[in-house]
Amino acid sequence: MKRHRVVLLIGGNMGDRLLYLNQAVARLNEDFQLIKKSGIYETEAWGGNSTGNYLNQALLMHTEFTPDQVLKIIHDIEDGLDRKRDKRWGNRTMDIDIIYFDDLVLSTPLLQIPHPFLQERRFVLLPLVEIIPAYIHPILQVSQLELLAGIKDSSAVKKWSEGTNT
Repeated sequence: MKRHRVVLLIGGNMGDRLLYLNQAVARLNEDFQLIKKSGIYETEAWGGNSTGNYLNQALLMHTEFTPDQVLKIIHDIEDGLDRKRDKRWGNRTMDIDIIYFDDLVLSTPLLQIPHPFLQERRFVLLPLVEIIPAYIHPILQVSQLELLAGIKDSSAVKKWSEGTNT
């Protein structure tokens, strides 16, 4: 079977945020092989429908699953971590997004790869630059570093250190 390289962004703003992040990584590691992970970033809520800061982290993983299978697995993990899908970009315990899947460009009603908003979000690009700075976006044909350099999003995103708060 072919091994695929998948980049995920995980995060949440409800409950014990660090515990949820750690549980998500552990559960993802049951189905995927973790290659590299970014530090944890604390970020302002984005999109206007949630309140409270998020903790986010980017993960580079290997998988033999297809994109649709990956989506099903991550939805099951989100549900297992108390995710409620009440409102788009609303508060959540855990959100797991597929950012990249190899160099695939895919657009279906359920899934878009690369993630369609990644280049607009500082909270996505900072952890991506940490783990895949030179990776070229398959549509925009620029690196993660170049995407970050040109971003207009000025929301606060900072490295999180344990003990600051949960």
